[in-house]
Amino acid sequence: MARSTHKHHSSSTTKLVFLISCAGLLGAALIVDFLWASSSYSTAAAPYLSAASKWALQKSGIEVVPNVTLADITDKRKDVKDRAERTRERYLPATYADLPAPELPWEEMPPAPVPRLDGAAIQIKNLLYVFAGYGTLDYVHSHVDVYNFSTNTWGERFDMPKGMGHSHLGVATDGRYIYVVSGQYGPQCRGPTALTFVLDTETKTWRGMPPLPSPRYAPATQLWRGRLHVMGGSKENRHTPGLEHWSIAVEDGKALEQQWKTEIPIPRGGPHRACVVVNDRLLVIGGQEGDFMAKPGSPIFKCSRRLEVVYADAYMLDDEMKWKVLPPMPKPNSHIECSWVIVNNSIIIAGGTTEKHPVNKRMILVGEVFQFHLDSLTWSVIGKLPFRVKTTLTGFWEGWLYFTSGQRDRGADNPQPRKVIGDMWRTRLSL
Repeated sequence: MARSTHKHHSSSTTKLVFLISCAGLLGAALIVDFLWASSSYSTAAAPYLSAASKWALQKSGIEVVPNVTLADITDKRKDVKDRAERTRERYLPATYADLPAPELPWEEMPPAPVPRLDGAAIQIKNLLYVFAGYGTLDYVHSHVDVYNFSTNTWGERFDMPKGMGHSHLGVATDGRYIYVVSGQYGPQCRGPTALTFVLDTETKTWRGMPPLPSPRYAPATQLWRGRLHVMGGSKENRHTPGLEHWSIAVEDGKALEQQWKTEIPIPRGGPHRACVVVNDRLLVIGGQEGDFMAKPGSPIFKCSRRLEVVYADAYMLDDEMKWKVLPPMPKPNSHIECSWVIVNNSIIIAGGTTEKHPVNKRMILVGEVFQFHLDSLTWSVIGKLPFRVKTTLTGFWEGWLYFTSGQRDRGADNPQPRKVIGDMWRTRLSL
């Protein structure tokens, strides 16, 4: 009887050990599965961690930002948003997007007569001609203000012609005549115009030119080898990037042809880029794909946010009339169409906008001053602005770098855009 009881007890113990082992194995499997999933998620999410974090850790040299397109990001947008909600603690603050840069001694000058956003500017000798722009989203300017660098005063003011765009203009000059191309007509997110005009800065008179084949927002525009070139920009819906490139022969403020000629398309379309002619080469720098659009059915064309991709790309058109890829900017940068000057065989670019905040997708402004060395084709960061600002308008006179207008940040610790300004500042550059 005792023998029988011993056998029964041994059998029960064996079953208990077996059940405990199974539970242990199941638990281990669940832990491995969890760790694998976490590792997979971390790997998958890595490409979408803010480039700002990488910039913050960068101590020297220039980092090339991956060539991401609007289509690449659109497909993964929802997945990234869901993941970001679960990993907010992984992201650094947006202010970390600022690159290390030396301080510059800025001096505040007389502000512009009106604040303006998305305006345009052209410098001719000691005069800076400042065109149009938003006063607010519901109000646009339709005049030109002139700043005199010799006297550091705002002086002349005159009206623009009816039908001319009020923002997102393409502008270029031959030293007397200013060519004004296309742009948005009206406030909020109204449609673009195809009309083009020429200003004679000596007589302050306007004349019309053949319209563009299609309207464009903020196309890259320059005079090169006797022809006015217009490239990229956004198409009629304000969001779709344009790749088209047109030119027309001009002389003394007049078009020598009745129609625009189709040229080699630009490699990457979009608005808000710097377009520079230097050393008989045509350069296009920075920009973005996508922009705000009019809200469907809105009677006032109220602006509605869409996905935008800011990039650092730079291209050059030379004797072969083929686009060459140049080293990219130190970080993606847009809203710089009139934010550049040429100083001592280099291009200086001030401010702009960069990649959106990785979690809340808010716009981040740029507060650095960049230099592109034309002899070595390299970039450097040469200083900081007194605040971050986009679509600022720059000039250079007798060793002084000036900037005015645009939209500035919310403060030193918040790089998001807030106030539209007319402020004018300058600093001495020794390059």
